[in-house]
Amino acid sequence: MSDLIDRLKKEHRILVEALDSMTGLGVTSKDGQAKLYSAKEALLAHLNLEDKELYPVLRKAAESDDAVRRTLDVFAKDMEEISKTALSFFAKYSEGGESLEFAKELGRLVGALKNRIGREEDVLYAQYEKLA
Repeated sequence: MSDLIDRLKKEHRILVEALDSMTGLGVTSKDGQAKLYSAKEALLAHLNLEDKELYPVLRKAAESDDAVRRTLDVFAKDMEEISKTALSFFAKYSEGGESLEFAKELGRLVGALKNRIGREEDVLYAQYEKLA
């Protein structure tokens, strides 16, 4: 496994663990707010790393491989939706909020991220490993 893919997978685990740990902390506590901010920063840093190191390799391959291009198109549309949802979630709860609603939305966000992570690791990262 390449160093990049190893790092990205570790970041996935850290991000999911951070979000999962928020369930017990709640959104109104100081620790919950700190964890929320930390999770947001971790997600943004992870996306930035993918944009700088993962996607350029895949985009280059997509120039001559229609299957890679189609895969990237699907993942790009999916990521656009997940990014909107995640950033909206972080903005909504950055100053606290109602605990029950927070827990429900956190569960939906974590579920969507876990689904995306699984597909990234199975499809995109495997494709990258073939190319790198």
